[in-house]
Amino acid sequence: MTDGPERLARLLAGAEHAVVLTGAGISTESGIPDFRSAGGVWEEFDPMEVASMPTFLTDPTRFWRFHRPRIDMLSGVAPNAGHEVVAEFERRGVVKAVVTQNIDRLHAKAGSRELIEVHGSLERGVCLRCDARVSGDELTARADAADDGVPRCSACGFQLKSGVVLFGEPLPADAIEAAYAHAERADVMLVVGSSLLVAPVSQLPGIVVGNGGALAILTESETPYDAQATLRMHGRAGEELTRTLRALDALAGGA
Repeated sequence: MTDGPERLARLLAGAEHAVVLTGAGISTESGIPDFRSAGGVWEEFDPMEVASMPTFLTDPTRFWRFHRPRIDMLSGVAPNAGHEVVAEFERRGVVKAVVTQNIDRLHAKAGSRELIEVHGSLERGVCLRCDARVSGDELTARADAADDGVPRCSACGFQLKSGVVLFGEPLPADAIEAAYAHAERADVMLVVGSSLLVAPVSQLPGIVVGNGGALAILTESETPYDAQATLRMHGRAGEELTRTLRALDALAGGA
């Protein structure tokens, strides 16, 4: 067992309020591509043209032509070992909350309960005109039934959007407030699979460090916070988190 997982286990075991922050890197092991990385979707498509609020409002057919296949891509994907271990951390009380930039719902499928989805999720659909809500399944069913592929609100007829935050759309205030509240309380923050380049989530580790907390980073790419991290790990999330769980078991057995 390497020193990285052992040190991370000790940090988590000694924490009073540990928080996990995840990005796309934790889900790539489930087969979900990282849109921002080299060779990702955003090298082929301009997100402002296919995944932005202006496009949704002015050309919903184009928006849904891009968006609908991505929903199918995510619907059959299962959580990987990284998601499962993070959920187990929470079940054991080692971690108090999970803040994620991901929209894939894999943390929820794995069993995470105090889950803060700062970029929204595919769990629901919403009408921006009358605020009517539908389930994700109903949203896709309406899209598939529409001649132009655009799901519409049964109450007012306006096009529906998924719960995913679009480019040019503000992040959900309640989620951001919850994420900041946990960061203010955290004495340990574990970052998994995030480049920490996208604001305002990228500011959360700075809050923890500024308050005297420990920052542990597990990503394959570099981040702006590497020099401030108490622990820096570069392995694959599923493998390193599984080793960390074993190290926690060893600590508990030796107590």
